[in-house]
Parts: sequence; structure tokens; C-alpha cells
Amino acid sequence: MASAKKEENKQERVSPYSDEELEYFREIILSKLEEAENEMETLQRTLRESMENSSDESAYSFHMADAGTDAQEREKTYMLYNRTRKFIRYLDDALKRIDNKTYGVCKVTGKKIAKGRLEAVPHTQLSIEAKLKRR
Repeated sequence: MASAKKEENKQERVSPYSDEELEYFREIILSKLEEAENEMETLQRTLRESMENSSDESAYSFHMADAGTDAQEREKTYMLYNRTRKFIRYLDDALKRIDNKTYGVCKVTGKKIAKGRLEAVPHTQLSIEAKLKRR
């Protein structure tokens, strides 16, 4: 275990934030991750139920307008599901950056990302300056 600690100390710190601050951000990210995972479960359940109901032979399933609305709702739910899955991946990547101490550095400018920005968008890799330049 002592050699693991030595290896950790050898790792170059790139993050402008202290270990305590990184743990603060980790808690924010873990909280958002839990919310997103709960949302994913809900969306999966909704999609599953929607698919099961679409195969039912009810009187409504034969009406074209209802079938169209059902299909549109499924498409919207699937889009939200994919968006949430992508958000979870971004959060996981942010946790990796915390672990390797590169969190909080803009990938475009190389400068520190403001704490307020990271609190609002904890998975970001861009400072406000870089984000505004991309527009």
C-alpha cells in the first residue's frame, strides 16, 4: 500500500484544485450521477411499457392518429434516454479526471475552469472563455 501512495504522489498534478476541492466536486458529480441513473431507469421502464402496449390489440391501436402519437412519444422517450446515457458518460469521464487530477482544466485554453462553472456544469471541460469562442 505504501508503494501505491508513492505512485500517487509521483503523479503530476494538473488540476488547479486541491484534493479537498476535488472531493467536493466528486460529491456533486456523484449526486448528479445518481439522479441521471434513476432517470435512465424510469425512461427504460417507460420505453418497455410503451413497447408492450403498442403490441396490445386494443381499439385505440387501430386508430392512425393514436398510433402516430404513441410512436412520437416513444421516439421522444428514446431521445431522452440516449441524452441521459450520454450525460452519464460525461459524468463518468469527469470522475476519471478527478482521479487522475486533471479535473478543472480547460481543454482548449489550458486555464483553470471557474469553480462556479464547475458547480453548475460539473462535467464540463471548457472554460466560459473557450465556450464563448466556439459559438
